[in-house]
Amino acid sequence: MPGTLYIVSTPIGNLEDITFRAVDTLKKVNMIAAEDTRHTKILLSRYGIKTPTSSYFEYNKTQKSEYLLKFLKDGKSVALVSDAGTPGISDPGWGIIRMAIDNGIPVVPIPGPSGIITALTVSGKPTNAFTFEGFLSPKGLRRKNELAKLKAEGRTVILYESPHRITKLLYDILEIYGDVEVVLARELTKKFEEIRREKVSAALEHFTRSRPRGEFIVIL
Repeated sequence: MPGTLYIVSTPIGNLEDITFRAVDTLKKVNMIAAEDTRHTKILLSRYGIKTPTSSYFEYNKTQKSEYLLKFLKDGKSVALVSDAGTPGISDPGWGIIRMAIDNGIPVVPIPGPSGIITALTVSGKPTNAFTFEGFLSPKGLRRKNELAKLKAEGRTVILYESPHRITKLLYDILEIYGDVEVVLARELTKKFEEIRREKVSAALEHFTRSRPRGEFIVIL
């Protein structure tokens, strides 16, 4: 019988935001496949988890997927974790999940924190219909076209953006959407958690005075 691939959600910041089931699963599996083993070991140390870890990230995913697949076919269990939140969302975890499904290996979700949902619930934006688009194109014209399509759909939009490109994204939002209210969330559940709800123009003015820091979740 093949092993089981567990998709384990881990804290997005505060290490106390982990479920009992997640801790129990991480202790019992034969291996933990982590996006960054150094980062994950902080969490494992906090909960006394001594399970062996193996790296699984964007630049080794092809090689490691084959390795993990063989491991699973040999009847051993693997817990897949990302740096934060739920694996498979804008990270390379999707690849091994798809391979496991295609090879008849059980895939079991261990639900928990998600930055997307965490930000959405406190945004004040409509939650009955929304779309998550991850990172838009780094190219200006293409990014504007993507924003125009999203605006036409009329749903709440959730995006990721880096501190290096956040002002470029905001200028494009201002051009395509107008001076609408935007929600900018960063460092969620951490000591310096910040959730800004303001007009796009106000956000741009803020970032002319203060250098953007940390990864952003942007909600329109």
